[in-house]
Amino acid sequence: MSKKRKYSSSLVDGIDQAGARSMLRPTGFSDEDFKKPQVGIASTWSNVTPCNMHINELAQTICSSVDDAGLKSVLFNTITISDGISMGTLGMRYSLVSREVIADSIETVVGCQSFDSVVAIGGCDKNMPGCMMGLIRLDRPSLFVYGGSIKPGKDHTDFATVLEKVGAYSQNQISEDELIAIEKNALPGPGSCGGMYTANTMASAIEALGMSLPGSSSQDAISQEKKNDCLAVGKAIDYLLEKDIKPSDILTKSAFENSIKVVIALGGSTNAVLHLLAMAKSANVDLNLDDFTRIGKNTPVLSDIRPSGYYLMSDLNEQGGIQPLMKMMLNDGLLDGSCMTVSGKTLEENLKDIEPYKDDQKIIAQISKPIKKESHIRILKGNLAPQGAVAKITGKEGLSFSGPAIIFESEEEAVEAIFKNTIQEGSVIVIRYEGPVGGPGMREMLKPTAAIMGAGLGDKVALITDGRFSGATRGFCIGHVGPEASVGGPIALLRNGDIIDIDAKKGTINVRLTKKELASRRKKWKPKKINFGNGTLWKYAQTVGPAYLGAPTHPGGKNEVKVYADI
Repeated sequence: MSKKRKYSSSLVDGIDQAGARSMLRPTGFSDEDFKKPQVGIASTWSNVTPCNMHINELAQTICSSVDDAGLKSVLFNTITISDGISMGTLGMRYSLVSREVIADSIETVVGCQSFDSVVAIGGCDKNMPGCMMGLIRLDRPSLFVYGGSIKPGKDHTDFATVLEKVGAYSQNQISEDELIAIEKNALPGPGSCGGMYTANTMASAIEALGMSLPGSSSQDAISQEKKNDCLAVGKAIDYLLEKDIKPSDILTKSAFENSIKVVIALGGSTNAVLHLLAMAKSANVDLNLDDFTRIGKNTPVLSDIRPSGYYLMSDLNEQGGIQPLMKMMLNDGLLDGSCMTVSGKTLEENLKDIEPYKDDQKIIAQISKPIKKESHIRILKGNLAPQGAVAKITGKEGLSFSGPAIIFESEEEAVEAIFKNTIQEGSVIVIRYEGPVGGPGMREMLKPTAAIMGAGLGDKVALITDGRFSGATRGFCIGHVGPEASVGGPIALLRNGDIIDIDAKKGTINVRLTKKELASRRKKWKPKKINFGNGTLWKYAQTVGPAYLGAPTHPGGKNEVKVYADI
């Protein structure tokens, strides 16, 4: 048995496996193919979303590359959903759920079919961490390929532009014709949403982890660069098989710390916290919220990319992508260059010959003159969030906020109030029962945050939720508040008018209530009945863990439904 055929040999070798071979022959296997290592190609192609509509072509290119390397590619599909399309609807309940379904499905197919190696191709928010979690669990020589970013729309617009203009329309600031004109021109073709939203954040995080080939994270979806990225896969996978380099050899604590630092430098999405925690849990790496605080104190924000900045990923790609950024961070001692990557080289070796950014570029600041000296991702704790909460504070929103709570039991209620102009300046909008269990599915809140910005309230209100936010969210927003309302967390005990104090500098989030008052309210609290039927959402709610662990559903992630009487 070849060391490269550790798994497939048991499936196709020997007289007793004639039945298996007979079924593989109609799929294209020749006599010679049975002697080759088998590489599963997990494609997330779908016409559900522009993020993934082109991935089938990339998958075919990868298959050719793998076959040309003397291996045998076997293409299969997993699902994807669209966060952007389902945003603000009950369909968003399935978004985070899909991460688990994708991870489970890749593990299931590869485990059953005994592939020796795996390549996963992702192009949207949840299928990327979902793919990664599947690869990590299997721990076979593997790598991830990013589908690439979308080009800017007319007048440098993108998906987030459209949602914020909806808010502007609700305030009679633009006409319906103007809104529809932006809608028709904001997304010119295939690729993931163009800013440093969740997709591009996670692509960058995965490259920084060492699990995608150098340059993969910033390339345009439709480009020769992205085609070359796919053509390089076969040689890389063959080397990983030859040396038996697996995710467990790459995904060390240092690799995760590198990834967090790059996410911070890029001003990335708070969803990276949720996904990196879940990926680390899959890899049995000890990563927690406190690590984000510790790392964030010494890592600057350097990127002027949307949503908090001006530029898009396609603009950064024209300047060399994230590799010059990582080279700059490595030279400054911010990154651990000894970490192994799927190129078969260390991070330092990958960056050795990378040229710095041109002096006249305005997207990435110098480390000596950062946009923000510390991380924009702030972990907050206090009597309102004993398990922690996650905020994206760029500094433009201010560093603190205090105000009376205005309570909403769902995202829809809050959006309706914003559109009807019933939100008072100075308020803290509270959206609860949207956590992993309570949603179920921890919906993203881009619709209300975009409506807030469009209504001109971005610096006049705060929003807190046990749900989460899109990477395109901006403003004074705090998510992942835990324990969530559905398991009796303090957010469930809030009433209209309670004064909430948020201090991003101190890392605190508190409600001005005594322990005695909270205890009294807890005695009267009753769990809200959640209507999620008996299918996928029901199964998810039974097994999902809390947000501070990354909302995992695999062993150790179960969320015990109880009242937190000791808080």
